[in-house]
This record gives sequence, C-alpha cells and structure tokens, in this order.
Amino acid sequence: MTSQDHLELALSRPANAVGGARAWLGLALLALPTLLLGLDLTLLHLALPALAADLRPTSTEALWIMDAYGFMIAGFLITMGTAGDRIGRRKLLMMGSAAFAVASVLAAFSTSAFMLIAARALLGIAGATLMPSTLALIANMFADPRQRALGFGIWATMFALGMALGPIVGGVLLGQFWWGAAFLIAVPVLGLLLLLAPVLLPEYRAAQSGKLDLVSVGLSLAAMLPVIYGIKQIAKDGFGLPPMGAMAVGLIFAVVFVGRQRRLADPLLDISLFASRAFSIALIILLFGLVAVGGTMLLVTQYLQLVAGLSPLVAGLWMGPPALAMVAAGVAAPLLARRVRPGFVVAGALGLSAVGYLLLTQLDNSAASVVLVVAGFSLAYLGLGTIAALGTDLVVGSAPADKAGSAAAMSETVQDLGVSLGIAVLGSLATALYRRQMLERIPEGLGSEAREAVGDSLWAASSVAAGVPPGLIDEARAAFTGGFSAAAMVSAVGVAVLALLAAVSLRHVGVSGAAQPRQ
Repeated sequence: MTSQDHLELALSRPANAVGGARAWLGLALLALPTLLLGLDLTLLHLALPALAADLRPTSTEALWIMDAYGFMIAGFLITMGTAGDRIGRRKLLMMGSAAFAVASVLAAFSTSAFMLIAARALLGIAGATLMPSTLALIANMFADPRQRALGFGIWATMFALGMALGPIVGGVLLGQFWWGAAFLIAVPVLGLLLLLAPVLLPEYRAAQSGKLDLVSVGLSLAAMLPVIYGIKQIAKDGFGLPPMGAMAVGLIFAVVFVGRQRRLADPLLDISLFASRAFSIALIILLFGLVAVGGTMLLVTQYLQLVAGLSPLVAGLWMGPPALAMVAAGVAAPLLARRVRPGFVVAGALGLSAVGYLLLTQLDNSAASVVLVVAGFSLAYLGLGTIAALGTDLVVGSAPADKAGSAAAMSETVQDLGVSLGIAVLGSLATALYRRQMLERIPEGLGSEAREAVGDSLWAASSVAAGVPPGLIDEARAAFTGGFSAAAMVSAVGVAVLALLAAVSLRHVGVSGAAQPRQ
C-alpha cells in the first residue's frame, strides 16, 4: 500500500475508530526516541565536570557543549516538519534515527571541545527530524480523540521523563564508564527503532504538502543564533560592541523572518496562529517555564557534585525524587484537568514551583543543603510535569483544527528552546556573578593558568584544585552558590508571574472533554 493509500485510509476512518494492538505497540516504539531526545537535553549535566577535566573547555565552550543540541533542534523543528510532509514521516524518522546514532558515536569519542560542540550540533539537527515525526505519527495512528489525547499525553510525559532521568542515567554511566558513554546509550535504542519501525509504524505523507522554503530556514537560524551568542559573550566579557551588535543583527533577521512568513503561501511558521490568545499564552508558559527548569537543572547538578562533593552516581540518585515528582504531576494533571480548568491546574503547579525555587535561594555549603536542594527542585519539577502533560494539548487545542500541525510544531520548538535558553541565560547569570566575586579573591601570587581557571568557573577551578590553596576552592564554592541563589530568585519571580498569567489568561479554557472556545 502506498503512502497516498495510507492517507486516504486514515481520512476515511470514522471519528470513533479506535487503534488496535499494532497502534499501541507503535506508540511504545515511538516512546523510545521521545525519551531519548529528552534524555540528551540533560544527560551531560552530571558529565560536565568529567569532560571539563578531559577536554578543558572554557566556560563559554562548556555552555555551547550543553545547549548547541537544543538550539539546533529548536531551529530545525518546523523545517523538518515540512520535510516529513514531503518525503514521509516514517522515512524521515528512520533517516533521522540513523543520523542521530552516527552523531552520538562522534560525540562519544570527541577529542576536543570544538569537536564535541560540532557533534552536539549534528545531534540537534538529527533530533529535529525525530520530534515532529513521532507526534505526527501518533496523530495518524489514533483516530479516536480520547486515544489520541492519551497518546499525546504519553508523548509529552516521556519527553519530560527523559529530561528528568538524564542526570540519573548520566550518574550511573559515569560511575562505571568514561563521560563518552553518556552518548553511546542512543545507539542500541535507535537500532531497535530502525529494526521495528517498518513493522509497527505506518507511512504517512500529506497529499498537498507545503513547499520547503530554504530562505526561511536560513533566516530562522540567523535570527536565533546571534542573539544567543550575544548573551553568552555578555556573560563572559560584559557589555560591549560585539555581543550587542550580534544581538541587534539577530533581532533584525527576526523581523525579516516574520515579514517573509506573512507573505508566503506555505510559511515555515504560520504567524496567524498567534491571533489566538490561548495559543500565545500557552506558548509563553511553556517557553519561560522550561527556561527556569533548564537553567536550574544545570546548576543543581553542578552544586551536588562541585559544592556538596557527591560522586556522579550519588548525585544522579539524589535526582530521583524530583523525577518521581515530575512523573506524578504528569499523571495527575490530566486527571485533575477533567474537573478543574487546565489554566487553574497549571497556575497551582507553577505556584508550588515558585516555592521550590525560593527554597533554592537558601543554600549554603553545608550537608543539610543537599536535602534542601532536592526538596526545592522536586517542587520545581511538579511544574515541569504539569506543563509537559497539559501544554501540548493547550497549544494544539486552542488552534484552528486545520492548523493543528503547525501548532504542535511550535509547542515542540518552544520547549526545546526554553531548556536551551535556560542553560544560556541562567547559566550565564550564575557564571557572571561567580566571576565578579572571584576576581576580588584570587591572590596575586597564583600562577597564570590557575588564576585563569579559578576566575573562569567552579568546574574549571575544580580541575586545578590540587595546585591552589584549599581556602580558595572554598571561596569558589561560595561564589558559585551565590550565583546559583541569584538565578533561583530570578526563576522564582518568573514562575510566579507565569502562575498568575495562567490563572488569568487561561481561565476561559474548559475542563478536558468540554467544548473549547478557539480565540
């Protein structure tokens, strides 16, 4: 049967048709790359000290190692969604899986910071082929609205679960192997996908797919990457002409990109979707909610290792309670949304998250702070589980039915972009405060290499700890904790504002199963 036949069959099925065993097995198979994509966003958080000691990246290079993956995913998601319409969703999924496995091997055996950054960027481009394909295939396999909603919920929960499990899996792997093993976990997972996809997954290709506009692809990247570069450089060297100029260039390209999308018959990004208040507000909550989570997760994992002195394995195990909190919220939120309006469910969960971020502002260098950081981050993860479970449905449900695909692509884009922006913005804020404090504390007689490392970041200082006075490392830990506390306070204020925004602006969205007004 051709892909056109599959499309006609899917369109001819009655609205109450239910998916059989093959569809549910296909959903289980699609959960594997979804889990893996979330895992790869956070897997390196615990591996950073180990690879820093091996590859000796600068603080800016270390941040690029962390978030090049997420930025490339966010930059290419909508592009790959259009490509899937043209060449087939299953075909694109399999091509992307093979490319992801190859890039994972390159990352695992990187011999320099630049090589690892390049491999992470390739992983992001390959990962961008997986996300829209999995979500579109779920919609294609389940015609029954309740089953389709459940499939979307499982998809979102698996992605968030992968993010939550990243530090735990990373800790277990680092307890037994070298840092590159964190990448190799993808190879057997994607090998299984490539083996079973032709058996369990249908092919789907839109009868009339949009034309892929390469100019828009270039403009979207030209708008995003210079802005992020500017943020990183400001954190490293302060305000100056090069970073401010880069950000200005990015904003100019953003304006050009939006203008082009308004004129195209088949745009990469349908600007008219933002006319819906619910759509726009839900995207804002997803974006900035994940900014707080993404940046704080990086700082939490570094705190557990570099300040509390835990091994990667023990630090990973301490991340278990937050992961359980996220899963509990992901399961409970959709059930609660059947009785309480989703906007209020999101607002309540984000309110608890704000309390969690406030707890993270009270850390010091004592052993008791380990319990405090885990408790605070568990509350933060309640918000993650809730917006992961309800966010996609809020975004897609508030868009016109004929634009649901574009809405879903936007949901995926802002989630990846949010995590990466969190790493860049909150990580850069914490680093800038660390440097400001340490520049006043480095003794004059310290060697140039040690001086540069101690003044750069805590992970760089830890790599030369044997050659500096012990008291200086203690001061570096205190400086890191101060930067962490400031970033947590920013997160607390931001998430509290999001909670209020959800309660006020999404109050019109009805409970699950009720008719949803499209505004």
